[in-house]
Amino acid sequence: MSFSIFIDGGKSVPNRGGVLNWLWLRWGRYLAQRHAGVSLAPKCYIHPNARIHPRGFKLSIGARSVVSPGACIQGQVAIGEDTSVNAYSILVGVKNGPITIGNGVRIAPHVMMFANNHRFANTDIPIHKQAGKAGPITVEDDVWIAGMVMITAGVHIGHGSVIGAGAVVTKDIPPWSVAVGVPARVIKSRKG
Repeated sequence: MSFSIFIDGGKSVPNRGGVLNWLWLRWGRYLAQRHAGVSLAPKCYIHPNARIHPRGFKLSIGARSVVSPGACIQGQVAIGEDTSVNAYSILVGVKNGPITIGNGVRIAPHVMMFANNHRFANTDIPIHKQAGKAGPITVEDDVWIAGMVMITAGVHIGHGSVIGAGAVVTKDIPPWSVAVGVPARVIKSRKG
């Protein structure tokens, strides 16, 4: 059994109760804030097994937001209040491709958001030598992103939307939408 499981009981979200858990989450805050450019609200909860690094940019996490073990948040990322980033989700923002997450957003386990796509059009140049194409990712307030969703660069997800499990979001999603599939498509509106 790992020390982490001993402290947090193996839960997939940080447990805020008890002195030992409080100290454990303080350690998580310390690990995140040791990097210049990281700004954490006083009452956000960072599990020590989360990987948080600004990569030379600004990275912020709002009040009462929770980052679970195994989550990886890197680069130019701003997360609002009351938002959860669950286990093994990956959010990577880059120059000209920030990631902005609103308030009250639920990000399930194994969600991936990359604000940079590889270019591969020129077959005379290896893919790794071709410049990437960055684009901002914006997730407005009160959105639920289900497990194993992939969100690509340049996507805007509107207020109150739900993205179904396993979807690949390559285009904007209007507010109050339910979107599913590969590629994701809107199947209905939550507003009737």
